[in-house]
Amino acid sequence: MLKPHLALVGDYNPDIVAHRAIPLALTLTQVGAVPAPGWTWVDTATLGDDPRAQLQPFDGIWCVPGSPYANTAGAIAAIRVAREQGRPFLGTCGGFQHALLEYASAVWGVPSPVHAELDPGAADPVISPLSCSLVEKTGTIRFEPGSRLSAVHGGAETVEGYHCRYGLNPKYADRLTSGPLRVAARDVEGDVRAIELDGHPFFVATLYQPERSGLAGTGHPLIAAFVGAARRHAADRRR
Repeated sequence: MLKPHLALVGDYNPDIVAHRAIPLALTLTQVGAVPAPGWTWVDTATLGDDPRAQLQPFDGIWCVPGSPYANTAGAIAAIRVAREQGRPFLGTCGGFQHALLEYASAVWGVPSPVHAELDPGAADPVISPLSCSLVEKTGTIRFEPGSRLSAVHGGAETVEGYHCRYGLNPKYADRLTSGPLRVAARDVEGDVRAIELDGHPFFVATLYQPERSGLAGTGHPLIAAFVGAARRHAADRRR
């Protein structure tokens, strides 16, 4: 059985809970003779404006929590590689935020989309402060009917943990009602908490942190699905 290799795009910091959780969550995807993936932390400072060659060896790209990144443009460029090349992609927390920034620039045509964490005075940021902070909070997530997330979980909702203060500006939420990038899940208030890209082998981003399941020694269906997509990509590349 092929062992895929993943790029964990972000600036590793052992003090970040999610960074400690991710290796545990990935290890838990091993089932019998099916191995867990390998992974390499890719600091955003090492990424240029066109990281296609640097990311070519990887079967999947996970943009991990921990923003602001040392190199915002590098993180966005890595997400663009995944989106344009059909590479399996998972973004969690900061990865969700930056996947939206990438798409806003490349597809929605938003000139210089802004993250309010980096520019607090911006008049119309794509990523804005949440009305209520979600630092070390948990909440119910409701999947959109027919979404990939709903199929992955085999149900209508779940409970997940967060560590964030920023999310999609509600002014931009209507853009997810048409076009390939669409809402995959919302919280109980109706705010967007996950997105997915139709027509892509696997492109999912969540504001919550599914990797935290690894801290409890529990596998997570979304992470298993991402690793499965990376495994299929690895097999296709080797044919």
